[in-house]
Amino acid sequence: MFAVLKTGGKQYKVQAGDVVRVERLAAEAGETVQFNEILMLGGDKPSVGSPMITGAAVQATVIDQIKGEKLIHYVKRRRKHSSQRTKGHRQKLTLIRVTEILASGADKTGVKAAVGTGSMSAAAKAAMTPASNKGAAPKAAAKAAVAAKPAAAPKAAAAPKAAKAAASAGADDLKKLSGVGPALEKKLNEAGVTSFAQIAAWGADDIAAFDEKLNFKGRIEREGWVDQAKALIAG
Repeated sequence: MFAVLKTGGKQYKVQAGDVVRVERLAAEAGETVQFNEILMLGGDKPSVGSPMITGAAVQATVIDQIKGEKLIHYVKRRRKHSSQRTKGHRQKLTLIRVTEILASGADKTGVKAAVGTGSMSAAAKAAMTPASNKGAAPKAAAKAAVAAKPAAAPKAAAAPKAAKAAASAGADDLKKLSGVGPALEKKLNEAGVTSFAQIAAWGADDIAAFDEKLNFKGRIEREGWVDQAKALIAG
């Protein structure tokens, strides 16, 4: 069974288990959201909405908030002006995994509706803004706390460094994998992948998720990282 849903001004054909990139949603990683704008349901008994199908929905789990590929906009004006300008842009996206397609009863599930960040009100955006950016009062309170405990600040700053050093001490040299250089190793480490054991345990869904998240474009399967990681572990 498949469904055609609408979100962010675009339409997506999905089925259970698909990993899809959609326009940025107002949701955190790990949350379950529900798309209520369903244009079509396919399967044994196809159904087409007019324009939407009442009671139908698609539920999905948010994997991560990501950015798309970098797009370069270059403008050059030669005559009279002799100017040139280059701008880069990376679209903000949300990576989701489709978990269930509902043909009816969507209004009774109680699952949070999938809403794009562009559709949020000012109050909702303010609620999602970190406390340090909401006004001067929290900043003043934080400064007062730091002034009251000057000795605690160096310890707090040293804690992340110690954790990072401990993580790097137990990490494998991922550059031993075919096609992995310093840049790709850094990407993997930032995504929490530091050992051959993690890569060896990847399944098809994990490979698809990392391909989308890190924009590897099929490199994981093409280079055979999972098999290489198992061989490196075996010695």
